[in-house]
Amino acid sequence: MTSTPPLLEVQDLRVAYPGRDGGVTEVVRGVSFTLGRERLGIVGESGSGKSQTGRAILGLTAPGGQVSAQRLAFKGTELLRATPAERRALRGGRMAMVLQDPKYSLNPVMRIGAQIAETLRTHRPVSARQAHEQALQALAAVQIDDPVRVARLYPHEVSGGMGQRVMIAMMLVAGPELLIADEPTSALDVTVQLEVLAILDKLVSERGMGLVFISHDLRLVSSFCDRVLVMYAGRVVEELASADLSQAQHPYTQGLLNCLPQLGAPRHPLPTLDRQAEWLL
Repeated sequence: MTSTPPLLEVQDLRVAYPGRDGGVTEVVRGVSFTLGRERLGIVGESGSGKSQTGRAILGLTAPGGQVSAQRLAFKGTELLRATPAERRALRGGRMAMVLQDPKYSLNPVMRIGAQIAETLRTHRPVSARQAHEQALQALAAVQIDDPVRVARLYPHEVSGGMGQRVMIAMMLVAGPELLIADEPTSALDVTVQLEVLAILDKLVSERGMGLVFISHDLRLVSSFCDRVLVMYAGRVVEELASADLSQAQHPYTQGLLNCLPQLGAPRHPLPTLDRQAEWLL
């Protein structure tokens, strides 16, 4: 009996950008992991390389960026050897990414329903009417109460929380097998955060997707994901199951945990992270 191959394989992923002095700066340095049909959290502070990792997987690295890897494969397909047309066919169809702020991801001059329908028709052979109907179904799936009304609105006419749900609906309408969510709840209040997480959890469970959840919020990731990768300065410094987070061995992970608020316990002076030079190596 053969085991099911991983949905995503990442081995020694590196992303570098040219510097003003003519040199090259690596922002992702040798990241490796595999992903099945599960929820994988990537956590780290701003600048740790977690978003650049997600963009490199989707082929969304900014112009000038250099991406290399020993292996970067989606269901056996080597992504770095794929042609631009093949990457575009995968992106949005079988692989999708929810970006951090919907204000910068949605087209401001297109109605919401038209944007979702356009995404579907780009990847699936459906009629305009079928695309419109499935766009409404996608909005309903992310718990938008009046999909018909919201589909007629422009992005500036919806709240941040609703805009984020629209982005999730747009990315899921074509039925991807892999979803990368980059800080999908960072701009939302706590109650809306919980609603968005519940939507993602339900969709992953029902559709059997693989989810990469990128965040700076260690507590949120540990409560939502199955496994956690902790990144620092472009590298993975620790990987462990969410249930084992309290047993973290790396001092950076321990420092992050120590900085979390603790109810009912004094925090004076406030803890600080004692960074060590060897973490950069």
